[in-house]
Amino acid sequence: MSQEAILKLLDANKQWVEDELSHNPEFFKELAEGQQPEYLWIGCSDSRVPADRITGTKPGQIFVHRNIANLVIHTDLNMLSVLEYAVAYLKVKHIIVCGHYGCGGIRAAISRNNYELLNKWLRNIKDIYIKNQDELNGISDTRARENALVELSIKQQIENLMKTSVVQRAWHLGEDLTLHGMVYDVANGRLKQLIQYDRNSPLPEIYRYYFDED
Repeated sequence: MSQEAILKLLDANKQWVEDELSHNPEFFKELAEGQQPEYLWIGCSDSRVPADRITGTKPGQIFVHRNIANLVIHTDLNMLSVLEYAVAYLKVKHIIVCGHYGCGGIRAAISRNNYELLNKWLRNIKDIYIKNQDELNGISDTRARENALVELSIKQQIENLMKTSVVQRAWHLGEDLTLHGMVYDVANGRLKQLIQYDRNSPLPEIYRYYFDED
């Protein structure tokens, strides 16, 4: 088996280390002392959407969780663990849910193709489609319909974040935490904010939790 592809990565890593040390000899020593990121990024696993590159952030500045189609699902213990650690312990100030146009997960969810295990994940996107089917069915262009669903899904994930006890507790404790729904256009590299929520944003009472301090 050829190791050329892996050796290429290892060589690139060595070059990166040398470049960083040439700018700051203490770079890795400082990183090793801990992290205090200001942002939690919940993004798509798509290889074309690297959180640090498109935001210009450096190591230690952005805490990242990625999954197919950047979903916030209330039964996903992986995502919830990342969320709680970022909010309760790292004290991030901003949570960004970032989707992107041309998302393969969105495209797969719109189709009726059987993706076996992946069906269970994509079901969450199909539910968003049904919730907004009048609007989406009125869009004749397939690509435009996919992009509209990308944006609707991002907004839904922000609402899902608001419904978590993790976010609500932070707001209850007076934490300065803001939620941002953003979309990335792979075709031009631009980020656009679609929605922003904070502790004063409306949420139906049925989703609001009581806390011990109440």
